[in-house]
Amino acid sequence: MGGSKAYPYGSTSVVRAHVLAALGVLKVASADQIYRLMAPGHKDNKAFRNALLDLARYGITVSEGSSRDGNKLWSLTSLGLDAAAEVLGRPADQMGGTARGAARSGAPHAMAVNETVIAITRTPAAPTSPVPRQRTGSASPPGAVEADAMGPRGIGTVGSWSTEVSLNLPSSRGTRTAVRADAVLQAPEAGLPVLFVEVDNCTETPERLAAKFEKYRTYFRLKTKTAQGRELQVWRSRYAATGRDGHPPVAVVFNPGIRTGPEGLKNRMNTVLQLTRDVWEGTYHQWYSTYGAGEERDGYCDYADAIPVLFTTLDRLQTDGPHGVVWRRCGHVQFETLPDALANPKDRDAWAAREEARRRQRDAQREEQQRAWGVQRECWTQEPHPAPVPQPEPCERCGLPITGQQGLRYDDAPPEDGRHCPTCRTDLQQQPMTLRQALFGKSTRSR
Repeated sequence: MGGSKAYPYGSTSVVRAHVLAALGVLKVASADQIYRLMAPGHKDNKAFRNALLDLARYGITVSEGSSRDGNKLWSLTSLGLDAAAEVLGRPADQMGGTARGAARSGAPHAMAVNETVIAITRTPAAPTSPVPRQRTGSASPPGAVEADAMGPRGIGTVGSWSTEVSLNLPSSRGTRTAVRADAVLQAPEAGLPVLFVEVDNCTETPERLAAKFEKYRTYFRLKTKTAQGRELQVWRSRYAATGRDGHPPVAVVFNPGIRTGPEGLKNRMNTVLQLTRDVWEGTYHQWYSTYGAGEERDGYCDYADAIPVLFTTLDRLQTDGPHGVVWRRCGHVQFETLPDALANPKDRDAWAAREEARRRQRDAQREEQQRAWGVQRECWTQEPHPAPVPQPEPCERCGLPITGQQGLRYDDAPPEDGRHCPTCRTDLQQQPMTLRQALFGKSTRSR
């Protein structure tokens, strides 16, 4: 493409806007990083190099050095920050500094932050003009071919990011910086209202990295009051609520490069994990649930003052994308997807769900027992009544049963006569004989 008098390198307004947006967020970057972040559908980064040169003629961009791999690094001037603020739709006072002088040392940390932003965003490689997309001879539909070329999905856009964000605390002299976040991602459309990102090149001690999390918690604990007098956490005045218990999540992206091997990286992660345990662990509350004859011990973790701390590596993000199983949350036992890593399976809600399940189980057991008792009662009501036991005849003399009182033995009683009970037979035998009985004997009348 030929240039014009105003833009001799032939850049277009669209590409220049891409450059301003990218540098407004990244602060310092190479043309290749801007190209991969903003429009990977272009054939190469030549259009972005031309745009950077055209903008430099107007004092909007400036190059003061190269990265350690030899790529020329660019940043914005003060005039460029104002132009980038207009492109991004942000207030100028939220744009941060110009990163002047960062490129002179190669900006290794800024390059790692840029690569992290690119790996998480993964801007789709949409077709662009004037370079047409190359169609393959595959039998797959064109849409499927382009989807495969795009690779794993990303999260957010360049406008979802901010870098070198100062989280300030009030002091007697105005404000002081509690901690400076390497990057902040706000992508509520992806279920991620806010995510603070720290990029670690493994050049500082684990203790220094771990100390940043206590500063994060100091900032997150800070509270203020709204105009209506309602108490509000300071970070909520800048960012949306996460929808989960506790403070906003902080992700650490380790970039060991060739400086640290796999075993050294593992040891570094474990050291940081142990040093930050008080920050992410939460407080455990134990309860005893008694149902029936058994007692079950259960409980939950209170994460109200805890920070979800996530670990990952830059190469994992670049290979599998942010939606892959690339996140390891401190306190969890394995790598997970981002939603699973951010979830709190041990919180009060999870405990309440288990408690509700136990209550339903108890009610079901009680209903089953009641049903069994009802069946048994029904069987009892349907059983035939036993035949009545025949009652013995009464004694002619006293009216009691002729067999005598139940449970008593009458071994000395006279023989049964069919008319008297054992007691009456004994009494009759012991009575003195009358004259008639003495002369004629006792009669043995039959009944």
